[in-house]
Amino acid sequence: MNITGNTILITGGGSGIGRALAEALHARGNQIIITGRRESLLKETAAANPGMAWSTLDVEDPAAIAAFGAGVVKSHPGLNAVILNAGIMKAEDLTAPALDLSTVEATIFTNLLGPIRLTAALLPHLKAQPKATVITVTSGLAFIPLAATPTYNATKAAMHSWTQSLRHQLRDTAVEVLELAPPAVATDLMPGHAENPSSMPLADFTTEVIDLIERGETPRGEILVERVKPLRFAEVGGYEAMFQRLNGGH
Repeated sequence: MNITGNTILITGGGSGIGRALAEALHARGNQIIITGRRESLLKETAAANPGMAWSTLDVEDPAAIAAFGAGVVKSHPGLNAVILNAGIMKAEDLTAPALDLSTVEATIFTNLLGPIRLTAALLPHLKAQPKATVITVTSGLAFIPLAATPTYNATKAAMHSWTQSLRHQLRDTAVEVLELAPPAVATDLMPGHAENPSSMPLADFTTEVIDLIERGETPRGEILVERVKPLRFAEVGGYEAMFQRLNGGH
């Protein structure tokens, strides 16, 4: 992916990793369109970055996604990249007497069905571009679960697998497919993440990601900062130790 000169759509672009990437790529000379549920955050981000466009989107609504896809292509015909960043992460007690399936369903709709549906809506346009990029944002927890967030882990593992299939199916096109798998980053994705000293500072994460993209250091199509590699490669030999480190117990 070229680091400049693109028109890039970023979901979940009003806060956290999405906003940080939007601002960093905006500063590199890209036209950025951010989208998300919360209009106030989108407006605030766009106001702080003159020239950045924004539009609300509820990724749980299939009809809204289809309409949004058609509209963003019409408004921004130069669109040639999408970063599928929107996501939610919630703790779940699978042993509870009455499991709240609303959390399960919302997580699947937002983290899995949302990006798949948006990709389907945008892919015909992206395939017609001279060069295009799809970036899925998964997680180090796609490779080894944090037991407290089971559905989040599962959706990210599914997105990892889906991304590999999408990359293979697009191998003879001009569409590049990348996967960004963050470690724990100091954002408000979950309560306590921003304050947790073990979380990677957001600015450091963003700088390293942009540098990896710019240098083309994306082996297997994956964008991996150093901090996520113990999670990504735990299955090579340290899976059980890493699982215990994440989750405690025996």
